[in-house]
Amino acid sequence: MDRRKILSLITGAALLLIGASAPAVAQTSPTSSAQGMGLSFSGLRNVRGLPVEIRADELQVNNQTGETVFSGDAVLGQGDMRLAAPVIRVFYAAAGDGRIERLEASGGVTLVTAAEAAEARDAVYEVEAGTVRMSGDVLLTQGQNVLSGDRLFVNVLTEQGRMEGRVRTIIQTNQ
Repeated sequence: MDRRKILSLITGAALLLIGASAPAVAQTSPTSSAQGMGLSFSGLRNVRGLPVEIRADELQVNNQTGETVFSGDAVLGQGDMRLAAPVIRVFYAAAGDGRIERLEASGGVTLVTAAEAAEARDAVYEVEAGTVRMSGDVLLTQGQNVLSGDRLFVNVLTEQGRMEGRVRTIIQTNQ
């Protein structure tokens, strides 16, 4: 079985484990183009402001740079969102108020919300700006719809996104 099929099965299983059902966007008409795929990561918007929990094998803190590195099977949870990667770097705001400014995950990233699942080699989430960048063999699954490419850019706040590089889409239609 090739890597894409395995990743698709894993993301599908992850969605089932958190009790997700096919999102409403999967039921839109095939003429709704990009909106039919819903490149908005609405699941991230829904967890903003909730407490963040991170588990990992190791923790390194650099108080001078404001960087915290979780490594070894790192899993970040916020509400029903899960971000898993071998390494998750957390950068805190300079104000020292404990706000997370940016998350960087690398080494094979899986991001699962109640509405979608995505996988890539690397991901960066700019919290205040509400932007997510994923790169390296990106696979986005929403219900039965699948989108893949080299890079995914999403603005959670404006609900806009784009996929670049070898883009391939499989959209299920209700007939």
